[in-house]
Amino acid sequence: MNDSIDASPPAPRRRRWLRWLALGLAVLVVGVVAVGWVLYERLDSNITTDTETADELARYEKERPTALVAGAQNILIIGSDTRGGPGNGEYGEDSGTQRSDTTILLHVAADRRSATAVSLPRDLMATIPSCRRPDGSQTNERFAQFNWAYELAGAACTIRTVENISGIRINHHVIVDFNGFKRLVDAIDGVEVCLRQPVDDPEARLRLPAGRQVLRGEAALGYVRARYSLGNGSDTERMGRQQEFLGSLFKEMKSNGVLLNPTRLYPVLDAATSSLTTDAGLDTLRKMYDLVRTVRGIPSERVQFLTVPRRPYVHNPDRDELVQPDADQLFGQLRTDHPVSVSANVRAADKPGGRLPRETTGPDEPLGLEEPSAAPGTPATPANPSPASPDSVTSSPASSPTPSTPPTYEGTTAAHGICG
Repeated sequence: MNDSIDASPPAPRRRRWLRWLALGLAVLVVGVVAVGWVLYERLDSNITTDTETADELARYEKERPTALVAGAQNILIIGSDTRGGPGNGEYGEDSGTQRSDTTILLHVAADRRSATAVSLPRDLMATIPSCRRPDGSQTNERFAQFNWAYELAGAACTIRTVENISGIRINHHVIVDFNGFKRLVDAIDGVEVCLRQPVDDPEARLRLPAGRQVLRGEAALGYVRARYSLGNGSDTERMGRQQEFLGSLFKEMKSNGVLLNPTRLYPVLDAATSSLTTDAGLDTLRKMYDLVRTVRGIPSERVQFLTVPRRPYVHNPDRDELVQPDADQLFGQLRTDHPVSVSANVRAADKPGGRLPRETTGPDEPLGLEEPSAAPGTPATPANPSPASPDSVTSSPASSPTPSTPPTYEGTTAAHGICG
């Protein structure tokens, strides 16, 4: 006789229970998918698409450089100091103009084994081509500060100026404002910096003690914008500090698993997309994520930062000019997707000589762009003008082939960071 008791529910009850369980799981899955879709759509809609720049560049297609290496990406990152838009008005009155406070040419190698970010000085003297403004009027070609291009006629004019200087075809562009930068730093819980001495800079809204500390939001923005209160007061030193900060930001995102953790990734993506303006090639979350995914696998020591070889402009030491043939060699390496080597742990402002000579300091506006001496649209004349020389900034990028033994440029890597 079997005295065991069957505790399982009768078959009809068991089937009903399984049906309810399946229904509950289905509702849960649908709910998760719906929430995910809503979040995805929100992130997707955060990005502003800049179709006007593509339309304008198409007008000059015959003049633009040809991409030489399939798969390599050249992305122009423009840090705009516009006072328009949410959260940016606190940095000053919106004058209706736009200025490129920071410009970086990011080259991602075709094999996705390296990435090189080259800072272009805002005070670099360059030939700015004739460009069409949004209102349809035309500017005249002029020899002036590089960052005038953005104020005069926006991103398309800046891209054409960079392409004329470098001979490199720009595939994409990204414009980010002050508020977007702050939100991104906050989303990864800040970036660690090390200060040798206290900083008190009212212009940059920055007051910090000496030593190791984590910067967030306003303090992080002030740190990368500060000029006269940190280092030797040169824009070259400031660009070096920006490069180290971006390197530390990249390393922070990788080391904390941000890119692999959905709960941490969402606020980063929300911050990164909410203040971005891009071309159509990067204007969706999927396109952005594909780019991030390809860069994620690059070792930190192969994410490099440097400033294009420059020196004080011969006719005005408060402006810059390219050092030749060094600059053309660098552009040639990027154009042909050859590896670029930088000397880590060296900052140009701390060491004279080398590929990046020490900059002589001089008075300049905190935001880098004084009012043009002539109204926009009229020819501008550089200080103490003189005919172009072979080593001037107007030399042809194609005139200097990539050397058999590429030089090493002063710069840093994401592996080095700010605190070493």
